[in-house]
Amino acid sequence: MLIVMQPNTTEDKIQKVIDFIKQKGFDAHVSKGSDHTVIGAVGRKVIDKRDIELLPGVKEVIRISSPYKLVSRAFQEKDTIIDIKGIKFGGGNVGIIAGPCTVESYDQMDITASKLKSYGVNVLRGGAFKPRTSPYSFQGLGEEGLKILKEVADKYNMAITSEVMEVSQIPMFEKYVDILQVGARNMQNFNLLKSLGEIRKPVLLKRGLSATIEEWLMSAEYIMAGGNREVILCERGIRTFEHITRNTLDISAIPVVQKISHLPIVVDPSHATGLRDKVAPMSKAAVAAGCDGLIIEVHHSPDTAVCDGAQSLYPEQFEELYKELKALATVVNKKIN
Repeated sequence: MLIVMQPNTTEDKIQKVIDFIKQKGFDAHVSKGSDHTVIGAVGRKVIDKRDIELLPGVKEVIRISSPYKLVSRAFQEKDTIIDIKGIKFGGGNVGIIAGPCTVESYDQMDITASKLKSYGVNVLRGGAFKPRTSPYSFQGLGEEGLKILKEVADKYNMAITSEVMEVSQIPMFEKYVDILQVGARNMQNFNLLKSLGEIRKPVLLKRGLSATIEEWLMSAEYIMAGGNREVILCERGIRTFEHITRNTLDISAIPVVQKISHLPIVVDPSHATGLRDKVAPMSKAAVAAGCDGLIIEVHHSPDTAVCDGAQSLYPEQFEELYKELKALATVVNKKIN
């Protein structure tokens, strides 16, 4: 349930409400707006809301029927804005993340990052641990890949994101990475999500291959329920009967999610389509639909890439796309950063 406090309620009254609901067996999550405070009471207990309504400073108590509480706009009406080293996602900002599918070598990352930085990109992506369908495919460089990412990112003053695979890897990732990414296959790895809720770094949560929007938001709820409010949702295409593209990009998920959730939503057109020539039009479509960010695969030499070269843009292609996206964003009252 949501407890809406009276405008300008004192901190003492807010704390008394928090203490009361904790005594009743609920977790308390506080969201402070410009004129009032909302307290989310999350738990499995049963409580008479009239007991809360009688507490000093309480304006109203609202029961939430949706299974996701903290993710919903009912809990927080204002957009969540995630700020990573000055790059913002949400609230009219469109953050751009770019880089190769996987870290192959220092030289590969250095060449790609230098070009991306010259175009204006400030968040670098690259997989160090790769979840592959085949056990014989390249599995990534592991921690060595994270070290390369960190070294290159520091050289060009960039933030980095990479995919974490399991709970035991979280401490390692916290040392090197600015945004911890949860891949589509791990969207419902609930132990991992719970553990990511305990850290205080942004988490980029990709939608599962066959996940509904509600299931996706429930996974985000796991992270937020643990106390981590910095969650970025990522639409990366879903599995349908269509086989010409790698997946089917659900552009409609952007306005749907933005209506019911305050969390920023970014789009991954590279994994969604799996084809280089489809990345640019889908990136533009995502921005036109109002997305809060894009994560795009760029490789300095896609023809020699260890994996996913067919969906990676050449740096020159990305440069042209980046210019077009900046122009398009202004049309929909957004800002590329």
